[in-house]
Order: sequence, then structure tokens, then C-alpha cells
Amino acid sequence: MDAVSAEVYDVVGIGFGPSNLSLAVALEELGQVRSEQPISAVFFERQESFGWHRNMLLPSTTMQISFLKDLATFRNPTSKYSFVSYLHSAGRLARFVNNQDFFPTRKEFHQYLEWVASNFRDQVNFAHEVVSVRPAAGATGPMDHLEVEVRRLSDRSVRVVRTRNVVVSTGLAARMPDGIARGERVWHSSEFLTRFATADQASLKSVAVVGAGQSAAEITRFFHDSLPHAQVYAVIPSYGYALADDTPFANQVFDPTAVDDYYFGTDTTRQAFWDYHKNTNYSVVDDDVIRDLYRRTYEEDVHGTSRLRFLNLTRVSAVEPAGARTRVSLTHGDIKELDVDACVFATGYHAMDPAGLLGDFDEQFLRDARGAHQVARDYRLVAATPNTPGRVYLQGGTEHTHGLTSSLLSNLAVRSGEIADSILGFRLIEEELELPAAEPETVGNLG
Repeated sequence: MDAVSAEVYDVVGIGFGPSNLSLAVALEELGQVRSEQPISAVFFERQESFGWHRNMLLPSTTMQISFLKDLATFRNPTSKYSFVSYLHSAGRLARFVNNQDFFPTRKEFHQYLEWVASNFRDQVNFAHEVVSVRPAAGATGPMDHLEVEVRRLSDRSVRVVRTRNVVVSTGLAARMPDGIARGERVWHSSEFLTRFATADQASLKSVAVVGAGQSAAEITRFFHDSLPHAQVYAVIPSYGYALADDTPFANQVFDPTAVDDYYFGTDTTRQAFWDYHKNTNYSVVDDDVIRDLYRRTYEEDVHGTSRLRFLNLTRVSAVEPAGARTRVSLTHGDIKELDVDACVFATGYHAMDPAGLLGDFDEQFLRDARGAHQVARDYRLVAATPNTPGRVYLQGGTEHTHGLTSSLLSNLAVRSGEIADSILGFRLIEEELELPAAEPETVGNLG
């Protein structure tokens, strides 16, 4: 498709998880107030339908943030896309209030996200992947367009759309320890429920969970509940699980104002954020889950059984096939090897890096002394020259510039609002310069 016939949009979003869903909400609501012309936006998502951490929607697990930290409330408390509006629509508002609980189950919050996403179906192309982002042919200035090359997964057909604003929200990539690969019996937590559902559960007589964070603890508890015939090992590099600090003063690190404190702070201030507050989110577990697991091991000790075992101060050094099972080699402790039927690594994720999408275009954006992208306060990549075409925004991968909330839901509504504000501000400048507005041939699903 040539540049003349390519669809043109005000915004192209890469990925359609909670971050870009929140952006879609902000663009609609802010656009109605700040612009005479509707904002045209299109989103491309690899998944075949909306989904957010589906493989960790374990029974009875709850959100670790208040329901008020939804897609819109902190930016617009009157939004029709709030969690409270969803509860009212579902006929559960009074019953939810009667729970006297700030933390809905993950399953219910996922239903809320799906409910909001259903309002933007005409803007989203599922089962599509973005291949590249590049300046349009002949682009020589900041108001020129970018080209986004998109591939439909079903038939591998390719098309190009144009825009001045790209918002990258491709999520996080699963992290495995060096030298260990996923396989039939070696899983990452990001694929857990799918793997578990397709496994012969009767044959899972010995399982191991590696990691010290919330996901590891929840999977350990799930195994213990779901496989009453199985030995469950929790391999923990620390001396037991560490408690997540969710006390009021510590939680202020997730307030919208904390982003400014981090972004405009000194190197010393930023380091202090991590040193003092990393225990609010990283490799920590909620109090109720820790106490529940400890109570289980105590009760087993009382009854003279030991089906749930915690291998503390222990790391996995290797994983290899052992007949029909998997052999896990361990460092430290009295157990040097475990032969298990499944080993789950809840070992976290790698931060998003847009360089792969940008290709050679990435050279037109500045990096800091450590090699990380420089990011403006409005989450926009900092261009190397005033003539760099278009604008690229990041939803994620900005912890080094914006702090702990970069990839979390806590500041989602405000962050998306700030990006939408920036996009609308540039659009006003373009209108004053009488540049042609984005008028897509078809504002709707491209697939």
C-alpha cells in the first residue's frame, strides 16, 4: 500500500492491554472537551481477543490495588468507564459495597476490563502484529507522518497506516533464568493456567515452583489445593517470602505526584526510591498469602505429613529431562536434585524495549549514559533533532525515568491522561499551522 492510499489516524496504539485501553478512554473523554474534531485512533493487538494476565486468574486471587485505581477514576471521577460504573451496569454495586473490601478478585476486575474494551471494538484490530515503525517517505520535519507496518496473523497480509503519534504498549516479556528454556514440563507463570489445564493432572505427583514473589506464592497455594495427591516444592532464593509493604505512607510512592518527585529528582533521590520502596512491589507477597501458606505447613507438621515443602536460600542451577520427568538441580540445602513432573518459574518479566519495532528509526532518539532511552515527562521518546518526524510514546519501560509506576496499574488513568493531553496539545498546534487533519478512509476495524 502506498503512502497516498494508506489509512491516516491521529493515534496508532501498539498493543491493547489495560494501558492502551485506558488511553482509548482518555482520548475519547478529553477529546470531547478539548477538540472540535473527534480523535481518530486505531489499536493493533497480537491476541485474538482482549485479555490481561489470563493465565494468572487463579481462584479467589484478589487485586493488589484499590478498585478506585481503575482505567479512569483518578483522572476523571465521573467517567462512565469507571469500575463503579461497571458494577452498576452489572447490577452488583450494592453487593460489592456490602463486601466492605477495596480489592476485587482478579476475575471480576478482568470482567471490568473486558466490559470497557467492548466499547472500543471498532478501534481495535485483534490478531495483528506491528512489524515496524518508520518515517513516511519524504518525511523531514516533526509534523510529518510516521508509517506503521502491520501484519494480519491469519493470512500474513501486510498493510500500512500513517500517523503523527504512536503509543507503544507491548507489555512485558517473560523472564527465565539464564540457560533454562521453557518446555512441556518447564513453564513460566505467564502461561500457567493454560499449561495446567492441558496437562494430565493425575500424573502431576511432584511439582516445583521457583520464585519469591506474589505469583510464585499463589501458584504454590494453587498446586497445594488442586493436586491433593502431589508433593509441592517451593524453591525460594530468600529465607522465606518477604512481606509486601502496603502501608499508607509507603503506598504514597504510587501516587500520581510521586512521578514528578522521581522524574525531576536527583540521582540520589531516585536511588532512594528504589532502596526504600522496592519492597512495595518487587519479590514480595501479600500478608494473607504468606500466613496461609505458613499455616498449611504448620498443620502438616502437626499431622505428621510434609506434602508442602519450602526450600529456602535455594536457587535452580540447571533443568534437564530425566526420563518422563524433569530433573531440577539446586544450590544450597540438603536437597541437590528434584525429579518433578512440572516446574514453574515465576521469575518475573523483562521491561518493554521499543527498539525492535523502531529499527533504524531508533537512532533518531536520545539515550542516556547507561544506554536507556531518554523519555520526556509526557512519556514521549526524546528526539535527537528538532526535525525527527512524528512522536513515539511509551506505556511501560520507563521505570528509569518515571519510577515504580511505569508498568503498574496504580497510575494508569493519570498516565494515559497525560499522554492524551500531550497528543491533543500537539494536534492544536497542527491545526493552528493548518496542517491536514487525520481523516482515515475507514475509522473502524481493519481486519
